[in-house]
Amino acid sequence: MKTESAIHTAVGRRFFLKTGAAALAAPALLGRARAQEVYVFKIAHSEAIGSPLTNAFQRWADILNERSEGRIEAQHFPASQLGGLSQLLEGSRIGTIQATTAGPDSEEAIAPEIAAFGGAPGFIYKDEAHVDRVLQGPLGEEVSMIAREKTGVEFVAYGESGFRHVLAKEPVTDLATLEGVKLRVPELRVWVDFWSMLGANPTPLPYSEQYSALSTGVIDGLESDYFSVLGFKWHEQAAHITPTYHWFLPKAVRVNAAWLDSLPPELAEMVRGVAVEVFAEQRTENRAKAGQALEDLKAVGVTVHPFPAEERARWEEKTEPLFAEFGSKSPKTAEMIAKIRALG
Repeated sequence: MKTESAIHTAVGRRFFLKTGAAALAAPALLGRARAQEVYVFKIAHSEAIGSPLTNAFQRWADILNERSEGRIEAQHFPASQLGGLSQLLEGSRIGTIQATTAGPDSEEAIAPEIAAFGGAPGFIYKDEAHVDRVLQGPLGEEVSMIAREKTGVEFVAYGESGFRHVLAKEPVTDLATLEGVKLRVPELRVWVDFWSMLGANPTPLPYSEQYSALSTGVIDGLESDYFSVLGFKWHEQAAHITPTYHWFLPKAVRVNAAWLDSLPPELAEMVRGVAVEVFAEQRTENRAKAGQALEDLKAVGVTVHPFPAEERARWEEKTEPLFAEFGSKSPKTAEMIAKIRALG
C-alpha cells in the first residue's frame, strides 16, 4: 500500500511530465502556427487593364501566391478599383493597402529629392539607357531608402510606363499650337510649372477623370504614354498625338514598409525578389511593345504628328530654368538632379 507521500510524488511526477512536455512542445506548435499564418497582400493601382505594367502586377501576385504556398494571399486591383492615385498613395503609406505604384515625382511635397527620379523636371532623362543607369544602380537603392524613411513605403523595384507624349483634340506640333491648350496634368506643382513655361494652360485633374474631362471640354488634351491612351480609350475623345518624349515616367513599386517588416524574413525577401524579377521583364516588354502600341493607335484613327529635333530643342530651352527652380527646394534635391544629369 502506497503511503500518502508516495502518492503525492507519483501525482507530481505525472503533472511534471504532462506540463513539461507541453512546455517543450510549445515553441514547435507556435512555429507551425506562424508558418500557417496568412499575410494578405493587397496590390492596388490606377494603371490601365491590359497594359504591360498591369500585366506585371498580376504576374507578381500569381507568383507570390504560388511560391509562398498560400502563406501570402496576393490580391490585385488595377484601374483605380480601390480609389484614385492620391487615395492609393495614402493607403500604401498607412497600410490600408500593401502595394501600389506611381512615379517618384508623386513625393514632391514630402521628399522633393525623390521627385527628381520620376522625370521631374521634364527632359531630365535622355533615353532608356540613361533611366537604367540611374534607377538600376546605387542611386535607385538610395531613393528607396529615402522613401522608406520619409514616407513609410519601400521601393522594392522599378517598372515604367515609359516616355510620355501629347494627345489633343487639335494637332499640337510646336509652341505656337500648344499656346493656351487646356492640358490635363497630375496634381503636382512641378507638372504645372513645366507646362506653364511652355505656354499651355495646365489643368490638374485626378487620373481617373481624364476621359470625362475630354468629353465635356474641361480639357483639350493630356499627356501620357501610348499604352494608357489605348487602355483608357482617351483616343476616342482626342485623335491627335505628337511623340514629344518630354517626360519619362518610371513607376516605383511601393510596398508598405511596416507590412514588409511584419513578414517572416524569407517571405519579405520573396516579395522583394519576385518584384525585381517581374519588373525587369516588364521594362523589357514595355520598350519592345511601345512601337506596336503607336501602330495600334493609328489603326483606331489617331493621327500622329511629327516632332522635329529642333522643336524639341526649343521646348528643352524653355523649360531649362525649372531645373534650378526645382533644385532650390533643398540642397539634397539640387544634388540629386545633378547626379541624374551627370549619368546622361
